[in-house]
Amino acid sequence: MKTEHLPLCPYYSSMKLAWWKILSAVLLTYVIIAGFTIHTPTLESGGLLQTIRNLFFHVPMWFNMVFFFSISFYYAIRYLRGFNPEFDARSVEFAKIGIFFSVLGMITGMEWANFTWTTKTGRGGPWTGDPKQICAAIAMLIYFAYFILRGGMKDEEKRGRISAVYNIFAFVLMVPLIYIIPRMVDSLHPGSEGGNPGMNPKDLDPMMRLVFYPAVIGWFLLGLWFYNLKIRMRRLNHQLQEHTD
Repeated sequence: MKTEHLPLCPYYSSMKLAWWKILSAVLLTYVIIAGFTIHTPTLESGGLLQTIRNLFFHVPMWFNMVFFFSISFYYAIRYLRGFNPEFDARSVEFAKIGIFFSVLGMITGMEWANFTWTTKTGRGGPWTGDPKQICAAIAMLIYFAYFILRGGMKDEEKRGRISAVYNIFAFVLMVPLIYIIPRMVDSLHPGSEGGNPGMNPKDLDPMMRLVFYPAVIGWFLLGLWFYNLKIRMRRLNHQLQEHTD
């Protein structure tokens, strides 16, 4: 008589599959605690002071925005190669996660600018019309238009094809808006010198790196978690529709 080998813990299998979710929670808990408590350099010349702690939150948001828009771009291309509706679903859900991080990045950036740019120049506020802000806002509006475009079409195949093409152009436009155009003009953006919006090495000492890189990974895993939930909800809705038809 055969005996079944049951797992020692009834949640063993689910925990084994969700290790990255646990890792995300651990990393973000660490980032939030360490981000507000570790020693940071006081950069009086740059007007950053203790607001440099926002580096652990603001910059990872933009990094992950680009990561998820890139994945959405990849699946848009995959969809156009074979018109598999699964790739269209993945593309739009990754784009949603990308726009989620872009909104968080804009909010944390405006809060940072409200203090540092006012201290540095005597003028400022959450929105100053800085080239970096303007270009980021344009990129966000382009992606918001992507969702409006999808919502205006009922035919699934037509919606998938047109929105996939738009997604590709949106990503191609986002790259110069975020990384090229701000380098061509003067900017107040932290770490900028002569219009270079890149992160200055002096802004990130070894202790800060121990928080910054886990922050990037933790927020990325959180985005994957959201994506996983969205895809599962989409599939459940599809199954419910099939049963009701």
